[in-house]
Parts: sequence; C-alpha cells; structure tokens
Amino acid sequence: MLARALLALTMSGAVATGGLELYPAALGVLVASKAYGVVRSAVVPRLLPPRISLVKANSRVTLAGLLATGLAAPAGAGLHLIGPSWPLYGACVVFAAGTALSFTLPHKVDSAKGEGRARLASRDAARQADGGRKPGLRTVGPSVLHGLQANACLRALSGFLTFFLAFLLREHPLGGLGPAASLGLVVVAAGTGNALGTAVGAWLKARGPERIIAAMLGLALCATVLAAVFYQAVAVVVVTAAAACAGLCQALAKLSLDAMIQRDVPEEVRTSAFARSETALQMSWVVGGAIGISLPLVGTLGMAVAAGLVAVGVVLAVRGLLSAARRGGTRSSRVA
Repeated sequence: MLARALLALTMSGAVATGGLELYPAALGVLVASKAYGVVRSAVVPRLLPPRISLVKANSRVTLAGLLATGLAAPAGAGLHLIGPSWPLYGACVVFAAGTALSFTLPHKVDSAKGEGRARLASRDAARQADGGRKPGLRTVGPSVLHGLQANACLRALSGFLTFFLAFLLREHPLGGLGPAASLGLVVVAAGTGNALGTAVGAWLKARGPERIIAAMLGLALCATVLAAVFYQAVAVVVVTAAAACAGLCQALAKLSLDAMIQRDVPEEVRTSAFARSETALQMSWVVGGAIGISLPLVGTLGMAVAAGLVAVGVVLAVRGLLSAARRGGTRSSRVA
C-alpha cells in the first residue's frame, strides 16, 4: 500500500510533464498490486471468522473491491477535470489510508505459528509423500493441482485481454464507437461478469467446485472461439461477450479453487497453499499480458490466441477435474 502511494505521487508529477519516470512507476504500481493480491490470499484464511466459509469471505472481499472501484471511477473522472495529476493525488490519499488501516489488523496476520509449507504436486508426487519417501513434504494433491492449472489459464486469458484489447481498441475501435467508448464498454462488461461470478459463487457455496471450474473453461472456450470466428462481422457483440465471460469465468473458477483448497488441504499448510496458488495465478496473468503486448493488432488473431490459452486449460485440467468430481474430490486425509 505504501509503495503504491509513493509511486502514485511520483506518477502525478510525471504525467503532467510526460517524463520517462512515468513508465517504471506504472510498472511498479502493477507489481505492487500483484504482490498485494498474493499477501491478501495468505491473510484472509488467518482472519477467517469461525462461522464464515472461505468462499463467502473471499466473495465479500471481491464484491467490496468491485463496489469501491465503481465509486472511485466517477470520483477519478471528476478529479481529472481539475487536472491530469489530480486522480493520482486521490489515489495516493487512498493508498495512504489503506497503509494506515493495515496497521490496525490483528497481530496474527504476520504469524505463521503452527503452519507448514504446501507444495504443488502431481498424483505421483502425492503418492510418494503418502508413502513416506519425503516425510517433510506436503502436497495439495492432484485435484487442487488441476483446479490451479485451469485457473492459471483463465487468469492468463484475463491478462491477455487486458493488454491486447487496450491497444487494439485504440487503433481499431468497435463498430460505430470511438476508442474511449469501446474500451469503456469492454471494461464495464468484464466488471459486470466479475461481479456476477462472485455473486453466483457465493450463492453456490462451493457445490461441486470441480464441475464448476470445468464448466467455466468450456464457457470461456466457446466465447473466445465465437469471438475469433465472428470478429469481422459483429466485433462489438462478440468482444463484449468475451470480456464478460472472461470476468465471470475467472471469478467463479477462483472461488471454486478456494473451496477446493479449503476442503482438501490440511489447515496447517492451507495458508501456504493459498499464497503459492495466488502467486502462480498472478504470474499467469503477467504471461498472458506479455503475449497480448507482443501480438500484432489484428482482432481475429487476438481472439484466436485467447481461445488457444483457454484450450490449454481444457487439455490440461478438464479430464482430471471431472475424474476428481466423480470420486467426490480429494479428501484432506489423503494429503500428506
């Protein structure tokens, strides 16, 4: 939080002058944001009230973030009318307030007492651990591993669409719209899908998480394939639908992964499992974004690559997820 406050202050001066320091500062904000996501995933299980499930807690945290974003957007637009630096001044104040609030958290958020370290492993590695060959090794098991693979591909899709569409719509706006309106439409669609996925995830209460993740992969694959096929004809419809589906699928699949970790991973390594899984997902987002930046600005090609990212998840994870669902999931007793 403090790093983002200082970087926002640095960017406020650079955005007015167009100095080169704007770009490393923006990169620093992005890195700090991803680090915050990892830390939050580790902290939430430590602060979880006894009568609230982790899925519900994460749903509330996500919805609170979406509501805050919705409130901050018009405030930022109003500050921009005063001057280009003022939204960043506002961001600095918000992050500074978050820094102050972080010091009010209970001391146990920094304590790893009684916790172990989880290791992401395949079925064979899990059997090795269960057989005692590596007594100090803990594994999350194959069910969670397949869920993580699926979520990594969906997160890569999110990062890819974020960067690819940001550049594409500046040069080639959606039919009949300007660049700003096109980008705004896609952002609203993605945010709406994310909010809907969070709400549906809280309502489902972790019922059949393996099937939910597999279904989200299928939905995302259908949306991106249709976007690639019909981009030239109805780009405004298929791109908006793909963005909405990406937001929905990412949110619902992540909540399902959280439910699987809470169900299958022993409590003493659960915090480590959440932190490591979130780190993997954040890295996947970065990889997807890097692919989006490197591609030429051709809409059909971009949507085809997006479909390819999801197809990787389908190939890697769907069979294992459905097999785990038929077995009733991986019980924590099977996890070393």
